[in-house]
Amino acid sequence: MESNTIKDILASCLSLLLFPGGLFVLLTGLFYEWVDRKFLAQLQNRIGPRWFQPVADVIKLLAKEEVVPEGVDARLFIGLPIFALAGGLTAALYVPFAGLSPITSFPGDLIVTIYLLSMLTLCLGLAGANTLDRFSLVGATRTLTQLFSYEAPFLLALLGPAFAAGSWEIREIASFAEGRWLLFTQPIGFLVAIIGLMGKLELPPLDAPEAETEIVAGALTEYSGRGLALFRLSKGVTLIIGLTLIASFYLAGVANPYLFFIKTLALLLILVVLQALFARLRIDQSVGLWWRYGTILVLIQWLGMIIWRGVTV
Repeated sequence: MESNTIKDILASCLSLLLFPGGLFVLLTGLFYEWVDRKFLAQLQNRIGPRWFQPVADVIKLLAKEEVVPEGVDARLFIGLPIFALAGGLTAALYVPFAGLSPITSFPGDLIVTIYLLSMLTLCLGLAGANTLDRFSLVGATRTLTQLFSYEAPFLLALLGPAFAAGSWEIREIASFAEGRWLLFTQPIGFLVAIIGLMGKLELPPLDAPEAETEIVAGALTEYSGRGLALFRLSKGVTLIIGLTLIASFYLAGVANPYLFFIKTLALLLILVVLQALFARLRIDQSVGLWWRYGTILVLIQWLGMIIWRGVTV
């Protein structure tokens, strides 16, 4: 009995730390970052980074000294990147990576996962507001403004498949969506989820919070070394979790590792094409238009689903 208990504990630790959690999520996030940068470079007639560049960048940053500016709360400055990464890795526990069942699940874990993904944006906003640098303060203001604009549409878009499945548990929603291309029955929700993910990650054309030609690096202007590395890892984790949720819910599921990588990479290429096609929007454009029309469109789709269900019943 004790031997079986020890084996269960070791298996759980391996799942959390190596695969399908922990190290796998971090490395996959870095790999998808490389795909994003490489393909975008090709569309812009550039060579782009080598395959190991994201890993090399993170290792270099982790080895560098972390400079804490004057006039900041050092505890917040050091702790916020850790909280951002911890939120993303915790959210990964409830997501079906590589076609495997989530490490753990419970009723309503979809809501918890979405708000754990918001930890990155909240930490970025607090990180910028914690410094005295004017570029960081402007970036923090834009980051938190976009949070309020994109969070509701993104949540509603992922609740569409949940409504169809009759559950708010990711495992059950993914099981319901297996073999069902909800992309065609809920196209508005799919589009809103894609754009919402871009807004959460501050990808072009929704990158006003970190516009390098205007405010240097936005909220992260004062960050270097370990803090900057952890924020980069957090963005990679958020990217892979967001792509996995959208593929699981809208693209007929990710039943095995092959389908997982094919579908999530296909979604990533869509994000890259959108980045290449559109110029950066002003913060008032990205916030005002999306908050009004994104939410309204998803609610109209919800109304159509309710009417359709009532008619069929």
